[in-house]
Amino acid sequence: MPSFALNINGRPVDIEAEAQMPLLWVLRDLLALTGTKFSCGAGLCGACTVLIDGMSIRSCITPVSSVTGKAIVTIEGLSPDGSHPLQKAWQEEHVTQCGYCQPGQIMNAVALLKKNPKPTDADIDAAMADVLCRCGTYQRIRKAIHRVAQEA
Repeated sequence: MPSFALNINGRPVDIEAEAQMPLLWVLRDLLALTGTKFSCGAGLCGACTVLIDGMSIRSCITPVSSVTGKAIVTIEGLSPDGSHPLQKAWQEEHVTQCGYCQPGQIMNAVALLKKNPKPTDADIDAAMADVLCRCGTYQRIRKAIHRVAQEA
C-alpha cells in the first residue's frame, strides 16, 4: 500500500492508504479526526468540507493522493479550544441546531472570509449555498459571518 506525506492541521502526517481513498476516510478512520462529517458521499452537501491550501473542498470526493504536500485544515485545526472567531460567533448567534453540518459550514465560512473579508448578504448566500443545513439555520449562519467580518 502506498504511503502519503500529508500536512494536517499544521503537522506532518505519514499514512498508508490506497491512492483513491477519499480524504474524508483518511481523516476519520485512519487519523480519528471525526469533526469532518460524512453525509452524502458525493460532494453535494458540504458536511465533509475541509480547507486545502485555504480553499474549501469536499473531502468525500477528494482522493488522498491529490493532497500530498498541501496544507489540510479540519475543524479540529481551527483552534484547540473552540476559540476561533467563527466558532465563537456560531455560539453567540446560536447557529447550531442538530449541528451535523456545522463543521462544514464553518470551514466554508473560513474560506469565504479569507477570500472576501467584508462580504455582503449576497456574497455570503452565494458562497454558503452549496453547504446544506437540514435545520435551515441559514439566517443565523449569515449573521455569524457578518459578526466576524465586522470584528476583523
